[in-house]
Amino acid sequence: MDNAFDNLDAVGFLQIWQHFDVDDNGYIEGKELDDFFRHMMKKLGMSDEITDDKIRRVKERFMSAYDTTADGRLQIQELATMMLPEEENFLLLFRRETPLDNSVEFMRIWRNYDADSSGYISAIELKGFLQDLFLQHKKTISPNKLEEYTDTLMKMFDKNNDGRLDLNDLARILALKENFLLKFDMNACSQEDRKRDFEKIFAHYDVSKTGALEGPEVDGFVKDMMELVTPTISGTDLDKFRKVLLGHCDMNGDGKIQKNELALCLGLKYSS
Repeated sequence: MDNAFDNLDAVGFLQIWQHFDVDDNGYIEGKELDDFFRHMMKKLGMSDEITDDKIRRVKERFMSAYDTTADGRLQIQELATMMLPEEENFLLLFRRETPLDNSVEFMRIWRNYDADSSGYISAIELKGFLQDLFLQHKKTISPNKLEEYTDTLMKMFDKNNDGRLDLNDLARILALKENFLLKFDMNACSQEDRKRDFEKIFAHYDVSKTGALEGPEVDGFVKDMMELVTPTISGTDLDKFRKVLLGHCDMNGDGKIQKNELALCLGLKYSS
C-alpha cells in the first residue's frame, strides 16, 4: 500500500483514522475494517470488481503483517505503521519493547507529565511528553513539527474538545492493555478462590515487590478499581478515591497499603 500514501502526513492520517473508526472506540474492526480495505483497494486502482472474497484475501494479507496484537482489529499505531512513511510516523514512538500492561507504569507516566497536578494533561504538558519521547529515541524534531504533532494528538484523543487529556485519553495514546482486574470474579463466593485471586492481584500492583503498595502502585490499583464502576475517570476523581482508600485501608498511617491492610479492607483473613 506504500505508493498510495507517499505524501500522507500526520494530519491526513488523522482524517483517515477518524473516518473509519466510526464508533470512536479506538479500533478499526468488523465492518469498519472491511470498509477500510475496500477504500484502500480503490486507492490502489483495484476498483474493477472488488468482491467480498478479494477484500477478505487482502485483509488477511495485511492483517498478518500489521496486526501485531493478533486480535483481528487495528489500533491506531498499527494503522500508522501500515500507512505513514517512517519520517512522519511519530506514533512509532509509542511502540514499546515491552507492552504497557500494568496501570502502575501508566500512572507513573501520568504523574510525571501532569506537572501542575490538575488531574489533566494540557497541550503544553503533552508537548513536553512528546519532546521527551523524541529525545529518548535520539530523534531531532523542529519546533513546528512538535507543534503539529501535539495538535494532531490533541485532535485525535481529546474527545470532548476541552483542550486537555484525561486518564482515559492518555491510556488510549499509550495503548494500555485491558484492565487487569477484569480477569477476576469480584463476587467469588469461596474464601479460597478469593484468597488465590487476592495474591495474584497484589503481586500485579506490587511492582517494587516490597509487600506494600505505594505511590504509583496505589494509583494503578485505584485507577483499575474505579474503571470497574465508571468508564471515564479524571485525575481529580482518582485523587479523591485514592484519599478515601488510604483513609480506610492505611491502618498505620505510613502512606502505603500493606498487604495485610488491603486484605482486611477486602474482607479477607490474611497471615503473612
